Amino acid sequence: MNPTLIRALAPFLALLALCLPPIGAARAQDATIQPAVGIEAPAGRPMHGIAMHGAPALPPDFPHLPYANPDAPKGGRLSMGFQGTFDSLNPFNLKAGSTAQGLNVNIFQTLMMRSTDEPFTLYGLIAQSIETDEARSYVVFRLNPKARFSDGRPVTSADVRFSFELLRKRGRPQHRAAYALVQSIQTPDPLTVRYDLAGSNDRELPMTLALMPVLAAHATNLDRFDDANLDVPVGSGPYVIKDIRPGELLRLERNPDYWAKDLPIHRGLYNFDEIRIEYFRDGATFYEAMKAGLIDYREETNPTRWLTGYDFPAVRDGRMVKASEKLGGAKGMQGFTFNTRRDIFQDARVREALGYVFDFEWINVNLYGGLYRRTRSFFDETELASTGRPADALEREMLAQWPDAVRADVMEGKWTPPVSDGNGRDRGNARKALALLKEAGWSIVDGALRRGADGEPFAFEIMVTERNQERLALNFTQSLRRIGVNARVRQVDEVQYQRRRQKFDFDMMIGTWAASNSPGNEQRNRWSSAAATMESSFNLAGASSPAIDGMIARILSAKTREEFVAAVRAYDRILLSGFYIVPLFHAPDQWFVHAKSLSRPKRSPSYAAPLFGATLDTWWRRAS
Repeated sequence: MNPTLIRALAPFLALLALCLPPIGAARAQDATIQPAVGIEAPAGRPMHGIAMHGAPALPPDFPHLPYANPDAPKGGRLSMGFQGTFDSLNPFNLKAGSTAQGLNVNIFQTLMMRSTDEPFTLYGLIAQSIETDEARSYVVFRLNPKARFSDGRPVTSADVRFSFELLRKRGRPQHRAAYALVQSIQTPDPLTVRYDLAGSNDRELPMTLALMPVLAAHATNLDRFDDANLDVPVGSGPYVIKDIRPGELLRLERNPDYWAKDLPIHRGLYNFDEIRIEYFRDGATFYEAMKAGLIDYREETNPTRWLTGYDFPAVRDGRMVKASEKLGGAKGMQGFTFNTRRDIFQDARVREALGYVFDFEWINVNLYGGLYRRTRSFFDETELASTGRPADALEREMLAQWPDAVRADVMEGKWTPPVSDGNGRDRGNARKALALLKEAGWSIVDGALRRGADGEPFAFEIMVTERNQERLALNFTQSLRRIGVNARVRQVDEVQYQRRRQKFDFDMMIGTWAASNSPGNEQRNRWSSAAATMESSFNLAGASSPAIDGMIARILSAKTREEFVAAVRAYDRILLSGFYIVPLFHAPDQWFVHAKSLSRPKRSPSYAAPLFGATLDTWWRRAS
């Protein structure tokens, strides 16, 4: 699966959930996500961690994260590469289109930190404890008195309040939407922050606030905050920025005075003295740099290259190691996204019809060596997915107030993406597509699909940002032409791509929705009616449905695991019934190549994807 959008969106998704998983594959088909086990937090008492459902798996005195090596040596340099460019070091404002990688976690920190070994559990970082009640009507954070920004200034409740008020007013859509639910914030002393959440009916809100980035009030330029700028930020993370070449290079250096280096939550993490992140305008140049030994690690997403492109000297003589590993957790969704703000895409029958002519079976064999699986759900291969199982009584009760929101075949779990005969010209699926289009008022006239004999031809543009997307889109357009649709492919550079995405200035694009193992507040920014008209939101399709809004609310208010799973499955059924995208596919493994001198822990986290974070947080370099 192509990761371009995942990487483009990653700086923003990371604010809601660190290392939110993009598309990958589970260790077992239809794996069940287990609730965390541990000691339930007593209502109204400070705790070291908080889980969305159940209790944190790790005790208060845990020595280190289970997927970290506490004895990992410090030192050395890590050379990373990313395809694209960047024009900003501020990932928090509306104009942050192409923000540099490696800022979140390394530079900017949050009050609490996510363990990717559990579906959704947070442990203390800047905040050493969290307190809330059974209803989650308030939350209190007690800050670690040792917390410091990289310039030595203490992190105080005033900085937390400053960050909250700034992001609520001028932050990205997901910040403004979530923080607007807060009734009030109080900072009674330099180390205490209390939020009143009464009436929010959002049990995830304390965790959303725990994942808020804490900005330095004394070092944030409010006059330039709204601009995409390259001002070097002051953060509280383990690294500081030492060098920058706009759009080309970002060099991070480990802060020897990092305040949290001895905390259990960080033991065995952030082991490199220096992280060099180089940007490449195209994938071919990036690949050649890796072959030449200029890059220490590369995640491969091109299946053809994975099969045939790694028989070169550095791999043969062992200087580079080719490896793959299964991914756990929910599989996200990637697909050709219909912009329903466009008139031609407002009818769900039209959207479903065009999906019939996407020939995954032919594409997978002929373009990708048969390495991909078709994605069938927004939470594929987990118990949260609705496909393959009929709705139970609780789901049906939840959906009762929106009787037309879910199609009968989706309700019964019988719907799947269309399957072709694999010859590249499936006539049966084409006939089904034309039948649906006819119901919607479209028919072929003089070789072109038109709405009425004198209507304009059905034509639209597919916006892509790199060569692999272009190849896939061109194949789709060839299939569309067989039913009279004139689809064109336009490749744009990443900056233009992000600007057009933010303003919804496209007909169709390849969208990516990385799946959390505990979906919640991020869904508002992806699919809610409010997000459909909010610039820079991730509601690419422009979906606006009372059923979607209502089911997001049910997900956020779920008190038990049973209620939560039912709500997510019902939500999945609503999205699938809307045919907002043509589902694509996901890989069964994460493919990567790394320098032999790099080492990693023996086990990987259960729910992380990519497995190792943007800058290999758990890895280290062996002494030569």
